[in-house]
Amino acid sequence: MSGKHNHYERRQIRRYRIRKRVSGTIERPRLSVFRSSNHIYAQLVDDLAGVTLVSASSKESSQKGEGSGKLAASGGVGKLLAERAKAKGIARVCFDRGGYLYHGRVKALADGARAGGLEF
Repeated sequence: MSGKHNHYERRQIRRYRIRKRVSGTIERPRLSVFRSSNHIYAQLVDDLAGVTLVSASSKESSQKGEGSGKLAASGGVGKLLAERAKAKGIARVCFDRGGYLYHGRVKALADGARAGGLEF
């Protein structure tokens, strides 16, 4: 990746840079975030075993009544993910923002997860 990059390539470069430092274990899984134009997805990943432990997204029907707008839905996804993680006995995670800025929907998801009881 040399020369000028478009916004997608810049995000990939940031994502790889973050992933060099952030790795999930069974005791402290990685909270991975993906943001599309309409929805947001989050999952807890154990990188040592290569398995997803818990996942949540704004496409799930339980998130429809959370409020209007993408920001409210992102907070709801964070709370839902925290509930599912608590049910599996996970309390601590390391946050992987996926190359996105820690702002807006990504921050709302992180705040919702913290409100749900996850510790970053």
